[in-house]
Order: sequence, then C-alpha cells, then structure tokens
Amino acid sequence: MSISVPMRVPELEPAGTVVVGPPRRSLLSRVVGRTGGVLVQVAVVAIALFWLFPTVGLAVASLRDTADNSASGWWTVFTAPSQLTLDNYASLLQNETILRSLWNTILITVPSTLLVVIIGAFGAYALAWLEFPGRDWVFVIVVALIVVPVQVAIIPDARLFGALGMYGTIPAVVAFHVAFGLPFAIFLLRNFFAAIPRDLLEAARMDGGSEFTIFRKVVLPIGWPAVASLGIFQFLWVWNDLLVALVFATSDNAPITYALREQMRAFSSNVDVIGPGAFVSMAVPLIVFFAFQRYFVQGVLAGSVK
Repeated sequence: MSISVPMRVPELEPAGTVVVGPPRRSLLSRVVGRTGGVLVQVAVVAIALFWLFPTVGLAVASLRDTADNSASGWWTVFTAPSQLTLDNYASLLQNETILRSLWNTILITVPSTLLVVIIGAFGAYALAWLEFPGRDWVFVIVVALIVVPVQVAIIPDARLFGALGMYGTIPAVVAFHVAFGLPFAIFLLRNFFAAIPRDLLEAARMDGGSEFTIFRKVVLPIGWPAVASLGIFQFLWVWNDLLVALVFATSDNAPITYALREQMRAFSSNVDVIGPGAFVSMAVPLIVFFAFQRYFVQGVLAGSVK
C-alpha cells in the first residue's frame, strides 16, 4: 500500500510582476549623491566669480580718477567708496576721438552683420533646397573657405582695395568682414535649413508659393534661432576685431578697438579714458548677447534632440 504525501508547490509569479528593490548603494556613493549637486553649484558659482573678476575690476577702475588708480588697486574702493565718481564717463562723452571711434564701430559692425546674415541665409537656402549644377561642389568650396585664416588674405585684399581706391575706408573694412563671415554663415544656416521637413516646402509649392515666398514665410520663421545665433556671432566678432582695423582702417575711420590701442601708448596718463572706453566697448556686446540669449540657446541646441 502506497502512502501519498502532499507536496507544497510554490506559487509562481508572472514574469515582470516581481518587485525588485534598487541595489544597495555604498556609503561613499550615497554621500556623493547627496552632496554632488551642492558641490556642482558651488563650483559653477566659483568659476563664474573668477571669470567676472577682471570685468568687475575694469568697471571699478573706470569709476575712479587717475590719481586713485595710480595710488592703489581698484579693490581699495570697498573700504573707501568715496573714490567712485562718474567724471571719467563725463569726460569720455566729450572725447571726440572715442566718440568718433564708437560711431565708426557701429558703421562697421551693423552692415557687416546684416549683410552676412542676409546673403548667408539666401545662399544657405539655395544650397539646401534648390537643384542646380555643381551645387555639391559649391558647398565643398564654402566649407574649405572656412579654414582659410584671415592673415592669408590681408596682403591680396590690401592690393585689391588699393587698386579700387577704397583702401583705408569703412567700406573696405566691411567688405573684408563680409567676405570672411559668409563661408561660416552659409555652412551654419545650410545645415539648419536642410533639417526642415521637405513636406512643408512641398506643401507650400503646391499652394503656388514661389521660392522667395517659401523662404520668407516657411524657412525663415523656422530657422530664426539659427539666424539669430549667426547674427550674435558675427556681431561679436566684428565689434571686437582689431587686426582688420589695424590693416584696413585709418585713424579717422577706425573702430573703438583701434582707438583704445592708441590710448594704450600712454597708459598711466590715459587711464581715465581707457577704463570707461574699454568698459563701454565690452558692455555693448554683452547687451546684444543677453537681448538675444533665448534665440542663441535655441540655435545652439537645435538639432541635438528630435
């Protein structure tokens, strides 16, 4: 006679329903996880303060007179705030050389930026969406021109401008900046425009839109972040340029960088001009950057995510 012994069968759980807790973290990893965010924030703040340290020094020095700047460092203003004065800026507004150089900088920077953005946008659209013989070779040449250094073209362009009778004029400086800004502009905008869905352009063509209408009403609104980023880059490059101004400009039509360099020859006696002039020269690009910062970030991050 056989005796049956009841066996207990364990209950089976469906796959994927068993809750498994997170792996046990070590003490060191838990400490890093809790303090890592704080350490990163402290490091970012420290780097930002270190980066802004020269800017703060320049701003303070521009608000002190020549005697105080010669007698002590700018940091002494924190113990003697009475040293701060706006006399240097009042004198700067009466300095014809600096005022003329600021106006020349605007006359050089604004056309150079607008021409590069406008011509670059048209060229980028043509290379991205128009079919014509040799389009790929044109794009290859544009990419190759990006790596050409400015110093290579200084002597040939100087001879060309001299033959045309425009050497030493503002149009010569603008033409040089436009010529060297276009390759990068076309390359940047072409890659952005090429990522636009073809269906949008085909739908616009089916509705009877011309290429200019498609470019103006479809491509530009979508590509505005890239266009704004290009405008910021070009504005900063041209505004802060010194090499091209030294070669192609004269003292009568030179930008602010050229004028400040001339003032550096007698630094000790021209601190009251160099300080506020340099701060104004630096403040204008900062204002432009922060005014278009939102578009700049969108243009830089465009295409990084789907």
